[in-house]
Amino acid sequence: MSQFLFLAAAEGGGLAEIAKSTGEQFGFHTGLFVSQLISFVIVAALLYKFAYKPILQVLEERRQKIAESLANADRIKQELATAQAKAQEIISQASVQGNKLIEEARTAAARVLEQETQKAVGAASQIIAKAKEASDADLARSKAELRKELVRLVAETTAKVSGKVLTLDDQKRLADETTKQIAA
Repeated sequence: MSQFLFLAAAEGGGLAEIAKSTGEQFGFHTGLFVSQLISFVIVAALLYKFAYKPILQVLEERRQKIAESLANADRIKQELATAQAKAQEIISQASVQGNKLIEEARTAAARVLEQETQKAVGAASQIIAKAKEASDADLARSKAELRKELVRLVAETTAKVSGKVLTLDDQKRLADETTKQIAA
């Protein structure tokens, strides 16, 4: 390559002259080329600043929103799992308390049966019935509270994931669907 440059220089600008004549033959004008090059650089800079950067910024914001939505969905799943665990704990506690009340009532009934007559047996049966009703009422109340909390969490989750405010009709529909699924 250095021999080629040396040869071109030795010819006294012969290569430059050839390039110039070839350019003129194909209609190349240095002034027009420079002006078009400057125009291209200006247009490219303007497009970069006013089109490419804002598009990249919008895409980045959208990526961040999607990441936040996924994080929120994971957090809501965890909260729902916690709420379900609490509900199961409440149900099991209510069951244990109910069984304890029933066992206490049976023990009292057995003692009373030994000590008293048929009147005591009737009283023990009433105690057992009241304990069962209290247990059932407590269980029903716990389930109702759990359903309300679950419906609230589902509505809140749906509103956050969808990114819109739910109307009363939407909330009622979600509450009905959630109640049906819980009952199943």
